[in-house]
Amino acid sequence: MLSFNIWAALTAAASAFLLGGLWYSPALFGKAWTAHANTGEQSGHPGMVYGISFLFALVSAALFGQIVGPAPELKEALGTGLLVGAGFVAASFGINYQFANRSTTLWLIDGGYHTVQFALYGLILGAWPS
Repeated sequence: MLSFNIWAALTAAASAFLLGGLWYSPALFGKAWTAHANTGEQSGHPGMVYGISFLFALVSAALFGQIVGPAPELKEALGTGLLVGAGFVAASFGINYQFANRSTTLWLIDGGYHTVQFALYGLILGAWPS
């Protein structure tokens, strides 16, 4: 049985969405990301892209909530978020980026985003009143 706070998970997913908007904007890393990503034309309707992206954020926030439990201690949840973001997600990206011959800059931007994303998940789930 799944045991996590759905409202905290929804808030965490929304925070990832907001973080991504800022992280990949020209104000932070958008220009560097575009220069290194070689994305070309975006395929798919933007509404579909954003909708599916939010669903992925919700799945990751909910499963992270399952890992830390329904009422985690803030320090533990934040630490777990940093470990998951850097140790699982960013490290996995690193493996893929090596084989895809992608730049270290792109890995730092994408891996950094997901490290902060999961730290935010930990912060939100750990600070959420039980």
